[in-house]
Amino acid sequence: MTRVLTRSDLEAVLEPAACLAARHGGRVLGSARAVADAADVVLLATWSRTPLLALADTRAGQHLTSLGTDEPGKRELAADLLDAALLVVDDRELAARTGVSVAPGLSRTAADATLTDILRGTHPGRTSGLQHTVYAPVGLPWQDLALAWSAFRAAERRGIGTTVDLLG
Repeated sequence: MTRVLTRSDLEAVLEPAACLAARHGGRVLGSARAVADAADVVLLATWSRTPLLALADTRAGQHLTSLGTDEPGKRELAADLLDAALLVVDDRELAARTGVSVAPGLSRTAADATLTDILRGTHPGRTSGLQHTVYAPVGLPWQDLALAWSAFRAAERRGIGTTVDLLG
């Protein structure tokens, strides 16, 4: 069953988004492509079953995190973008069975690296500032939490970054 969104449905979604954007000096954009045009780092967290971005929608050197590839059939990024990028996952076996590695049209059968490979230095990660990178976890939130905490503490020690109050 296809659900058609009405103007009031869209306004109900856009109003809180506009308030959040105004509070944090951001802006609301109308499409995934508009976001990719405006950002160096793009985070997708949807239930999409069709790609929202293809290689032509992005710029060299962009990083994309695709959280919506955690079950069969979900696709946020087109196969040409996944093929062109350094593709990193949290778990190769899960990604090959249910995640990004089973995207239709993909010419590869496995990700380039796991997040663990990069953190341990057994894979170099990005080798050029022009290289696209994609991180597509399949749902190991403890690993995401450990990495986020480590990154937060490192930024705190260096006095860099911005604290964002998402509740206030």
